[in-house]
Amino acid sequence: MDVIGEILQRTAEDAEKYKPITVEKHLDLEYDLGTLLAVDNNDFDLAKLRRNQNDYFLNLTRENTQLLINKIWELPTERVEEAIVTKLPPQKTVLPRMKPVPKPKPLTKWQQFAKDKGIQKKKKTKLSWDEQLQKWVPLYGFKRAKTEKEKNWLLEVPGNSDPMEDQFAKKVEAKSERVAKNELQRLRNIAKARKISVPRVGVINPDASSAKELQAAVTVAKASTASLGKFQEKLPKEKEARGISELVPGGTRKRKLPPVPATVEKKENLAIVDSILNKRPKLDIESAIAKQISNSHVSSNHNENSGSKSYGKGQKANKSKGAKKPKGAKGQRKGKGGGRKRR
Repeated sequence: MDVIGEILQRTAEDAEKYKPITVEKHLDLEYDLGTLLAVDNNDFDLAKLRRNQNDYFLNLTRENTQLLINKIWELPTERVEEAIVTKLPPQKTVLPRMKPVPKPKPLTKWQQFAKDKGIQKKKKTKLSWDEQLQKWVPLYGFKRAKTEKEKNWLLEVPGNSDPMEDQFAKKVEAKSERVAKNELQRLRNIAKARKISVPRVGVINPDASSAKELQAAVTVAKASTASLGKFQEKLPKEKEARGISELVPGGTRKRKLPPVPATVEKKENLAIVDSILNKRPKLDIESAIAKQISNSHVSSNHNENSGSKSYGKGQKANKSKGAKKPKGAKGQRKGKGGGRKRR
């Protein structure tokens, strides 16, 4: 009996592990095989969902995935190198993109020349036989430099050069110049592909070059040192050129901030709305009423004073405000006697 029970239990476990490929749905799923998309419009079983949420969603996902795979197997298939493949139909759903589709990278000067001439790239051999060293040496890489040191341990001094000149240092300097020339050509190719006007580095004509070109040339020249211009001195009012990060060695681009999540954006917008709705008016009603009452008292007192004004004997009530007083005589009196001065 124990053996039979174990067999039945094992059979039940296998049946639970390997579920059938046929799935029944009340409503058929909507498929977009071009993007491997399946949309289930059936309602949830609330009883199973409340009983065990994780197991319910796991089984639902398995069933929908099984239906999607069944639809893919209905497409025509073919065998390619021990693998069965199928060609998906064109997609129906338009998927949104955060950034535009990248444009094809423009060809460099050499790639365009090779394409026009029909030159095909061949696989390079890594090793070559050296008759002098009598061994296989690499054509490139760090081991190539070691091989050159072993091979050129002695250099001949040309007849027209200084016998005390260091030929090894002269060779290293010539190599560094070639590397700098290749780097300059690479930067020019990038500028040409991006349609950026870059001044000629070296002898610059101030009459023909603009201020921006001269500024760009100075920035590129200062950043072309071993320290990327870290120890180069600057003039008091010198400014660095902008928009040439692709041409400056070691230049970095400013990365755009990632998009804000919907929850954060919603929270910020609600905070702005709350601050507007809960904002108290700056007008103090009590102080405004007190100011209005004081103004009314002042105006009433002014009217009373203007109505009770009395005039002296011989004065006119309708005397104009703009009348001027007569000026006194500027000359001196001939008589020395006293008396009142006429006005």
